[in-house]
Amino acid sequence: MSLKCGIVGLPNVGKSTLFNCISSGKAQSANFPFCTIEPNLGSTNVPDKRLEVLSDICKPKRTIPATVDIVDIAGLVKGASKGEGLGNQFLANIRETDAILHVLRCFDDGNIVHVDGSVDPVRDKEVVDAELQIKDLDTVESRLAKVKKQATTGGDKEAKKLADLLERYRAALLEGKSCRTVELMNAEEEQMAKELYLLTNKPVLYVCNVDEASAAGGNAYVDAVREAVKDENAGILVIAAKTEAEIAEIEDYEDRQMFLSELGLEESGVTRLIQGAYSLLGLQTFFTAGADECRAWTICKGDKAPKAAGVIHSDFEKGFIRAEVIKYEDFVNYKSEAAVRAAGKMGIEGKDYVVQDGDIMHFLFNV
Repeated sequence: MSLKCGIVGLPNVGKSTLFNCISSGKAQSANFPFCTIEPNLGSTNVPDKRLEVLSDICKPKRTIPATVDIVDIAGLVKGASKGEGLGNQFLANIRETDAILHVLRCFDDGNIVHVDGSVDPVRDKEVVDAELQIKDLDTVESRLAKVKKQATTGGDKEAKKLADLLERYRAALLEGKSCRTVELMNAEEEQMAKELYLLTNKPVLYVCNVDEASAAGGNAYVDAVREAVKDENAGILVIAAKTEAEIAEIEDYEDRQMFLSELGLEESGVTRLIQGAYSLLGLQTFFTAGADECRAWTICKGDKAPKAAGVIHSDFEKGFIRAEVIKYEDFVNYKSEAAVRAAGKMGIEGKDYVVQDGDIMHFLFNV
């Protein structure tokens, strides 16, 4: 499955700098608003040391990590929901993403202008939230008028359920809350919510862009953001984008790790960001491993074996017979599929098997 994250925020908060750190794209980064107009597209590998270990054992012809698509979206300003700045384009680009990486400026620098004249990440967050909420309110009220009519005049039970959900969304939005704060009652509501494509229902990771001195421990701006989002169903990550850009330029692994250690960090912010996005979306990884290829595949937590097989090829899911499953730890311990099989550690699983993070799988199918 393809994961697409959109980097959003006000102009000049470090979005394009962050994009360049984590993606294979190169976005223009400059000290003026709307430096980014068309969305910049890039991709990055999902860091996973387990894939490196499997590759060392199998010595495959190729090793293929999972990837994340990254979109650097033009900066938003007040009035975007009504078309101000690059508003309509901005909102359309967000709608196409799976998750939002909301960059907040949490550093002082007199040489970098702020669109509102001063540094206040909580205010900046509220500006973006308000514009997305206004757009969602338009969407919800328009849809609600239609389904209410279907529910009352046509007696449509499904329309009644959708109307109930839309009413709860409308109430939250009118209170200045995002749709993701509304608790969903069951799987049916989760599916309805997904099909509405509401902007404020998307999972969000707040990325606090700090100076180098605050990379490990954060600062007062970060503390303010933590307090502001404590009741949201959202994640928060502290990263020094400018410093990460410098780290990304260091080719030698040992030198990179030494730089990180000096900052008091065990992993780069980029690694933590991608892993955070995975966790935010409830994603996990399974592997295929052999002499030809070692590869990481992305699925949702709770997916069963046929769904995982379908990620590789739709025919695998349609004609699914069974899956041969090796636990990662067993493969590392026994060093080969044959040795795992001989030790009786290979599981034979059917359609109801719930795939676990790190499973190494081989699918048998017939189409």
